[in-house]
Amino acid sequence: MEFSNWLALATICVVGAISPGPSLAVVMRNTMKGGQSHGVLTAIGHGTGVGLYALLTALGLALVIANHPLLFDGIRYGGAAFLAWLGIKALLAKPSTQDEGERVQQVAGRQGAFEGFMVAFLNPQLAIFFVALFSQFVHADTNWQQSSIMMLTAGGIDALWYVLVALVLSRGPVLVWLKAKSTWLDRLSGVVLLALALKVVL
Repeated sequence: MEFSNWLALATICVVGAISPGPSLAVVMRNTMKGGQSHGVLTAIGHGTGVGLYALLTALGLALVIANHPLLFDGIRYGGAAFLAWLGIKALLAKPSTQDEGERVQQVAGRQGAFEGFMVAFLNPQLAIFFVALFSQFVHADTNWQQSSIMMLTAGGIDALWYVLVALVLSRGPVLVWLKAKSTWLDRLSGVVLLALALKVVL
């Protein structure tokens, strides 16, 4: 892949990554509840999910998903259900004590990475996005090396952006304020996630 093509691809991926949506809400909530490591692992999990979609698209599989309504709807409703589950969990969350905070840190690795990955993987709009984007770069002779570059570019940019978000939110007065307002922020993130789930279904 020529550098000019890669630069164009990377620029569009940056714009897609910084667009607010359910991913940002999940990374913010996990950083607030579990601290820096939880947020960073959520970001890495999300970037992995985005990278997987990018690879599938580059290999032509996402086009199959986009062109088969039943499969597309299955992923869409699965994503809506997962967002709704996260929203309900946020609405029902209780203020955490110090002991609970320690337990959150202990499960942060597997839970944060899993939630980040699933929010990305169960978002069928990524398939449409990458089909539209990669149609400008994928050709009949596109090989594994070029597909891997696309995967690493899309997934890496996404992960780096949300890692930056997690690092900014987990330092100094920002984190202190977030923890002080954690109950209200939980309620707000729960409402946002449920609204996004409803939007996906409708």
